[in-house]
This record gives sequence, C-alpha cells and structure tokens, in this order.
Amino acid sequence: MTYITSGKVLRVLLYICWMAESGVKQPLLTESLDVAPKTNQKLNYRRRFRRCKSAPLAEFTPGELNGKDGSLPRSESIFNKLHPSIRKVAIYLFLYLAVGAICFYIVRHQIAGERTDGVLDSVYFCIVTMTTVGYGDLVPNSVATKLLACVFVFSGMALVGLMLSRGADYLVEKQEALLVKALNLRPKVGPTETTEEIETRKVSYKCATVFIFLLVLIVVGTAFLTIVEKLDIVDAFYCVCSTITTLGYGDKSFSTKAGRIFAIFWILTSTLCLAQFFLYVAELNTEKRQKELVRWVLTKPMTNVDLEAADLDDNGIVGAAEFVIYKLKEMGKISQEDISVVLEEFEYLDVDQSGTLSTSDISLAQSS
Repeated sequence: MTYITSGKVLRVLLYICWMAESGVKQPLLTESLDVAPKTNQKLNYRRRFRRCKSAPLAEFTPGELNGKDGSLPRSESIFNKLHPSIRKVAIYLFLYLAVGAICFYIVRHQIAGERTDGVLDSVYFCIVTMTTVGYGDLVPNSVATKLLACVFVFSGMALVGLMLSRGADYLVEKQEALLVKALNLRPKVGPTETTEEIETRKVSYKCATVFIFLLVLIVVGTAFLTIVEKLDIVDAFYCVCSTITTLGYGDKSFSTKAGRIFAIFWILTSTLCLAQFFLYVAELNTEKRQKELVRWVLTKPMTNVDLEAADLDDNGIVGAAEFVIYKLKEMGKISQEDISVVLEEFEYLDVDQSGTLSTSDISLAQSS
C-alpha cells in the first residue's frame, strides 16, 4: 500500500483549489508551497484554503465572451444572443412541432373530434400529445395515425425531459436575482451581495420562483377559459388543474380557435412549470438532508478513531490538509476515487517528480 505524505496531500489539495479557481492559466510557484517560516505556517494554511473558489461557469453568453477577449461587440440576431441551452431546446422544439404538424396535417382526415383549423389542430394535437395531457377532443381513428401518435408521444416526452434539464432550469436561474432583490428589505443590494444570497439559498429561491410563476399560469388559464371558452369559474379551474397535472379527463377542453392558439403556449408552459416545481421540492429536501449531515460532521467531537482515520501518512499527526480531506469525505463532498484521480493528474503534471508544480512542469506536461 502506498502512503501519501502530509506535505504531498497538502500540495494535492492546494492543486485542487487552484484548478477550480483558474485552471492552468496562472503560474504555480514552487516557493509558495514550501513555507519556510514555521511561525507563519498556520496563517498560510488558512489563507490558502480560504482562497479556494468555485469553478468558473462552463458556459457563457456570447456577449460575456466578447467582453472577456476584448473584441468589439458584433451585431447579432436575437436567436444568436440566446443562451446555448435555450437555443438548443428551441431548435429541437421547433423541429418536433414542424414535423409533427406536417405529419398530422397530412392525416388530418383520419383524426376524429372537434376541429377548428387544419394546421392549428395539428400543432395543438402535437402539444397535447407531447405533454401527455390527452384531452380526447382529437383522437386518431386509423392504424397509421395511432402508430404515428405512439411515435410522437415517446419522442415528445424525451423532449420534455430535455427542456426540464436545460431550458427551464436556466430561465429560473435568470429570475433568481430579481426575486432576491424583491424579497430583500435593504434599499441597495449590490451584485456581490445578490450572488452570495443566491448561492446560500439557491434551491429555495428556485422553488419560490417556480411556485409564483405556476400560480400566475393557473390564474391566467382560469381567466381565459372563463372569458373565451365561456366556462364557469369552477369548470375553468377544474380544466386548468386537470391540464397542468396531465390528467386530461376530456370533459372540459379548448374547443375554439382562439382557445387552441392560447393552449399551444399555455399547456406547454404550465405542464413544464409544474414538473419543474416538484423537481425543486425534491431537490430542496435533498439539500436539507445534506446540510444536516454537514452540521453533524462539523459538530461531533473528534475521537482517537477519527484521528487515526484522518492520519493518511500514519505519522501520528494530522495536518490541515489531512483534516480537510477527512471532513470532506465524511460530508460526502468527495470520495477516495476523486482524490485518487486528482492525485494521478498531479503526478502526471509533476514532470520532475519534485512533489511540487512549477511553470516548467506545466510547459513540459503540455508539450508532451
């Protein structure tokens, strides 16, 4: 069994923090890792660990990238200014609705039910099928249309999952800053304070934002069904609830041309919003349990057994790096596999096998 020295563990941990902070863009000075004055060692440990920051975002908007490289802002279309996640989801949704509308328009005479307009009914049927609402006001009544509906219901559900994982989550995060400022009683809230508040209660604000948006959709849908579809308030609310939960009993639905135009946008938005809300509720519960685990790890007394487990090099002394790694493993933040993978990369970059990284090590590793 190969043991890791305390100094090497410290260097690996600092290397993890450095990777998360700046990748390999800034030089690593060997002297910064070998602290000579023993009296300042404790202070240097704390300063280094507190310098560790979260990894930078992997995706940036085109405007942010242009600002970073110093290039002049270019004239771009609205579509190109969209976030890559939103743009990809929009393309998939457009292709799904376009292909679906064409297919169901061709076989429109093989679909029974209340009809308003050929193209509109085809798009409306795609939305009702994709979201699994299935009112029953339009139903396939031939072998070809039934098989076609089976294909589109599964592909539509896959698209809904993609929208939940990318587009909807990104849109909610964009609204978090506005929600924090609205809930904060202080007259002036800076960008740094807003970011810290979002990171502290990120899932809570997501859940609150989606819940408020869901309530707005319920009110708008109920009002529209009451005014346009001429339903009483109870039937309108009943139709809204059966729609957003994808029950789709079918006794109440959108039967007018204006109603189906509204339904194309409202059904897709409301069903996704409800699914996203329940997803955040589950995430909030998971985060709560994780915080309880972290609190328990940080408050439980340190025993001799813990000291032996944290002593990676078996020298009877637990250094700062060993203690941090042990606590992170107890919290479930990292695993032994994570440490091993990072250690392998550290050893690969350490070309001269000195136990430290320098600019020459990085240059040699990249050139090889």
